Amino acid sequence: MSRFKSHAQTGGLLHSRTALLLAFAFAVMADPVSSVAYAIEAALRALGGDLALLVPTMLLVVAIIALVILNYRQLIIRYPQGGGAAAATGEAFGDGWSFIPIGALVVDFVLTIAISVSAGASAAIAYFPALAPWRVLLALCLVVLVGGITWFGHLGRLVFASMTLAFIIVAAVVLFYGLGATPRPIGTITNTPGQPPAIAVILAFPVAMALATGVEAPSSAIAQLGQLDNPGRSRFGRVTLWLTLTIVGTITLGLAAEAALLQVGIPPQHSTQIAELARLAAPGPVFAAFQLVTALLLLAAASSSFQAGPGLLKALARHTSPKGTTVGILSARLGHTNTHHTPYWGVGLFALLAGAATAAAGGNDQELVLFYAVSVFLSFLAGLMSMAVFSRRARHLGYLIMNIAGTLVVTFTLIANLSRGLPVASLAAALAIAGVLYRAWSKAGRPPGIRNVGAEAEAEPLGAGAT
Repeated sequence: MSRFKSHAQTGGLLHSRTALLLAFAFAVMADPVSSVAYAIEAALRALGGDLALLVPTMLLVVAIIALVILNYRQLIIRYPQGGGAAAATGEAFGDGWSFIPIGALVVDFVLTIAISVSAGASAAIAYFPALAPWRVLLALCLVVLVGGITWFGHLGRLVFASMTLAFIIVAAVVLFYGLGATPRPIGTITNTPGQPPAIAVILAFPVAMALATGVEAPSSAIAQLGQLDNPGRSRFGRVTLWLTLTIVGTITLGLAAEAALLQVGIPPQHSTQIAELARLAAPGPVFAAFQLVTALLLLAAASSSFQAGPGLLKALARHTSPKGTTVGILSARLGHTNTHHTPYWGVGLFALLAGAATAAAGGNDQELVLFYAVSVFLSFLAGLMSMAVFSRRARHLGYLIMNIAGTLVVTFTLIANLSRGLPVASLAAALAIAGVLYRAWSKAGRPPGIRNVGAEAEAEPLGAGAT
């Protein structure tokens, strides 16, 4: 009897851990999965509509994401309690340098909200074209809506996971129908990218690297898993990275291949490429379901940044530690929370900034995508350079080669995006925020431990204070 009871308890524990892993993984990957909605189209636009080069371009994008994930796997092993690039940068170069990835994260959160609500508006307009004249207003209303939901309580981990899973399932159905669909040229299609094919792909892939945003999330989000020990958190983080690569890579390459096969080019003005693909490939009800789950997933990605951004500012705000000492470097107001445990000043600030970015881009996700990859790749660069320092110190030649390769690829991607001109604004904003935070830290007497602010911001599990 006792043996049966022990077996039942073990089985229950395994079931519980599996459910927790799936809920965590699918919630955390909402951001990179949602990026499929605009990254493939961004690549095709950069290729000038050359469908023949779309799959090679997205293959390169997925390969680079795999390289970044290999490096971040190493980072998660080193920091099983969370912290990500900020923790690594602070340890490798000194606490003050942690503000560079922190500043990049702040910009990333603002742009995630802006591009997600804009892409959500695009998904709605693709199904209801009559909404097109109201694009900016619709996107701004979505900023207010998602921010308002966050204000009144965090969405639970299972809600994010279910939205991600729903998109994956419906996308798989669209891909299945696409296998038997008849090709029909849609939108702008060219066969001459203007450069030799290899050069065209190299110039186009950096724009589509918006697909990589969110890849760094597990390295900090594992701090939410307080019920696990360090090996457990590390294992969950690494499994989530590989699940993200598998799912995002499969959906991305599947949609890109079917777009090329079915001849779905740069879409008409008030539509999106994946909407036109779903419209052509699947029956009407499936197309409607695809647009719905796409919009909901995008709003979930915006909501996750509405949680993470204010949470980061809350961790940086002045507050009293359990030891009775005053810590933090920003105004205490940013740490004030309502009855739902929401740092409302931070939510308001991010709503204002994201709304401004959305309005400036005219509610157009394809305008924002040019700025998007810069901030996240600045964070990648800091993290990978730090891991290279650790590998050199430990004399791990294999890891060092991998870190250097990742650093060079990330550097090239960052420079290529910056060379387009306007995306320099993302870099300037990230460095300006880093400078402001560094000055506040210096005025506060340079308190130690600032490198761990990312882990502290994630320490409260998703769903706390849920209504």
